[in-house]
Amino acid sequence: MLPIYGRLDQIHMKKSATGRAVACLLIFLVACAAQTTNISLVEPLPQDSGTSGLKQTLVRLNTTARLLQIVAHPDDEDGGMLTLESRGKGVSAALLTLTRGEGGQNKVGSNLFDVLGVLRTLELTASDRYYGVEQRFTRVSDFGFSKNPEETFQKWHGHDVALADVVRVIRTYRPDVIIPRFSGTDRDGHGHHQASSLLAREAFRAAADPNRFPEQIKEGLQPWQAKKLYVGNVCGFGASSCAAENYTVRLNTGEQDPQLGMTYVQFALEGLKHQLSQGAGGWSVDSGPHYTYYKLVDSLVSSPKDKDGHEKDFFDGIDVTLPGLVSRLGSEESKMPGLKARLVALQSKVDEAAKSSDPAQPLLAGAEITQKLIEEVRQSPISQGVKDGLLVDLQTKQAQFEHAANCALDMQLRLTVDAPTASSAEQAFMAVPGQTFKVIAESTSAHNADVKQIALDLPTGWKSKQISFRPIVDGQKYQATFEVTVADSAQYTRPYWHREDPESETVFSVNDASYATLAFPPLPVHAHAVYETKGKDGMVRAVGMTKYKETGTEEGKRAIAVAPPFSVSIAPATEAIATSQKGSTEVTVEISSNIATKSDAALRLELPQGWGAEPAMQQVRFDQAGESKSFKFKVTPHDLREGRHQLQASLGYGGKSYNLGYSVVTRNDLDTFYYYQRAVQRVSIVDVKVPTDLRVGYIMGAGDDISTVLRQIGISVTPISAEDIAKENLSSYGTIVLGIRAYDTQKDLILNNKKLLDYVSNGGRLVVQYNASVGDFNSGHYTPYPAQLSRARVTVEDAPVQILAPQDRLMQFPNQISSHDFEGWVQERGLYFMDNWDNQYTPLLACQDPGEPLQKGGLLRAKYGKGTYIYTGYAFFRQLPAGVPGAIRLYVNLLTP
Repeated sequence: MLPIYGRLDQIHMKKSATGRAVACLLIFLVACAAQTTNISLVEPLPQDSGTSGLKQTLVRLNTTARLLQIVAHPDDEDGGMLTLESRGKGVSAALLTLTRGEGGQNKVGSNLFDVLGVLRTLELTASDRYYGVEQRFTRVSDFGFSKNPEETFQKWHGHDVALADVVRVIRTYRPDVIIPRFSGTDRDGHGHHQASSLLAREAFRAAADPNRFPEQIKEGLQPWQAKKLYVGNVCGFGASSCAAENYTVRLNTGEQDPQLGMTYVQFALEGLKHQLSQGAGGWSVDSGPHYTYYKLVDSLVSSPKDKDGHEKDFFDGIDVTLPGLVSRLGSEESKMPGLKARLVALQSKVDEAAKSSDPAQPLLAGAEITQKLIEEVRQSPISQGVKDGLLVDLQTKQAQFEHAANCALDMQLRLTVDAPTASSAEQAFMAVPGQTFKVIAESTSAHNADVKQIALDLPTGWKSKQISFRPIVDGQKYQATFEVTVADSAQYTRPYWHREDPESETVFSVNDASYATLAFPPLPVHAHAVYETKGKDGMVRAVGMTKYKETGTEEGKRAIAVAPPFSVSIAPATEAIATSQKGSTEVTVEISSNIATKSDAALRLELPQGWGAEPAMQQVRFDQAGESKSFKFKVTPHDLREGRHQLQASLGYGGKSYNLGYSVVTRNDLDTFYYYQRAVQRVSIVDVKVPTDLRVGYIMGAGDDISTVLRQIGISVTPISAEDIAKENLSSYGTIVLGIRAYDTQKDLILNNKKLLDYVSNGGRLVVQYNASVGDFNSGHYTPYPAQLSRARVTVEDAPVQILAPQDRLMQFPNQISSHDFEGWVQERGLYFMDNWDNQYTPLLACQDPGEPLQKGGLLRAKYGKGTYIYTGYAFFRQLPAGVPGAIRLYVNLLTP
């Protein structure tokens, strides 16, 4: 058996359209093998190793069924259904999520936009490990809540951008059945949800039409017609019953699975809990029956149905047996006369493994048969479309045979950088172009398999030299040491998608088309070991890892990644300056080094015309890799007229200039990836009057950067932890602010809410920002007078805003607010407005989405005792970090007594 990765990198370098298409197909096969054999950056789930892993893979080997679910966002997926199909029935399943959820709110931190998209991709792929599925994405972004598919497609530059990517996934993954999670109707709510189903319906037929997206056909992709199309949300999510005419398939995801130790939906929920930024960490589901319903809406096959028109399974009417693959040849069957016999022999090896006390032998024999079949198919005269389809299925089977045999033998391979354990994830080893480092590969087996070879699989241009190879521990363990040299042209390990302006662009640019639709680009360093047991050869694979200290004595691991010699970033990334502020501001440049410098590097700021920096240049030197240092500059603007400007840091070293910085995005329950951005600070000079001597207490909720911006414009802000409210002297603050979703996330805030209201009654000013748990908020009665929170929102960021009480002090002091202050807002006007309130409240603003009723509950003010209570659902948490001048002026007014 040949390692896939080496072939991938050789073909990936081809410049022809056919070469790119083959590269795309092989990248898909690598992703498939990684999913099937659990090549992950973290340890495999216990259910995917040993006896449990063997039993589940034997189920997968018995079927060629392929399923694709299509959804809009991370957490939309029907995890229970996917887990039942993949783990319970052995179906090869993939999840196509149109967006990465970058437009949502973050319930575990303040990161938003594209760095949130990287985090949610990591969270979703962690969930996928439980579902047992592969992951795909399109280029379109989550731009926030959308109320209808028409607005969604308008934001996505028409529907063809997303449709092309859906078609591409279908043509590469080649599913038998396509299952959008949503119905494509108003029942779905979110416009993105509706759009995902509408796209799936159209792509079902479009993927088979060579005249649709012919550029893909020119690349070498082949048309593909799935057999059946179902839609979901036909009875409402979580419905305990459904009218017979509304569904075709009903699945019980509440069945117990002996290998999982729980029901399918419970196991899926264990995966979903990794999506902490969505608030999924505390979700649970009881044991017992849980049903999910889907309706057949298009089909090319006739399937048996009962008297009510119901099927038993998505694949009714489709031959998904191993020997059934011969039907893919159709009229070309005579071109491969031995195929059916080989497939029957393949099935016999699966059957033999299921009954054998030594299943590794028939499994390795099955892998050998599959490899020969793959080579025969490649050399056969059958048409390219049929050939590609067979290769997808056979490569999947080869990976499954390989994984099952490794489970039976408890065969493992680990590949680790030969370096001291780093003190943190941020300081863990990063490979640098041109660098040489050592790695150690260790294979282990509980069955004394004879390891004949351990080899590295590296990208084109990289070099490796084996230093040693030896058996240890009585032949149960083999160790090899390699010296690896990174290619000078090596690509950094970074997202292959990007946006220049995440606040306005709604479609990502793809840097490398070969990776299009994958969750992340392939990792650079892999290894494989070839072993022999009882005359049969096998292979086990591994991803290269580096170690770091996680918490206490625990050790964390992350995949070897390629990075620039220096990571350069500016803190803060955005700066707001009031026009009244004279003199200089301080800019901090953070530099992390992945090398020890041989000479000084020169750090400079590139400034707008007429601006000055002190000092003009600073010398930088690092004694060892993994060091981080901060350098401060005093920056003086040329003038303080309202406007936007940009600064950039640049580090000169070795004749090159470095101005990229990366953030390590990880958690102890997730894999690790990196978010890159230029070392740029966006400066917004704002004509805002700031009250003197105002002291603000800020009680953080789910996390936002509003307090940072307030400090930048000269307001004194003190953080108050929710647990300290009881002992805090609140009267020392002129205004107290509750961060976004504070009641949702801070239980101590709820316990001390009366103290906050007493603070208002005694003359204080309380500004409450939006909360998302509507029912909990309303039942908690946290407001001084009755008011009902709703899910009402205005999603159009430039929707006209009416000032309902222009003479109100809040609209007058210290800044005069006009319609001009609502220009240039980003993503949305607001969310979670009040829809009913006592007449003690005064609504101050009103706005509406096109064709919808006027929303007046986004900013309410009430006098309470001697003080003032303010509720706002306007999206200041997006506007202030973006430096929107009018939003900053209005927010200062909210704070000013």
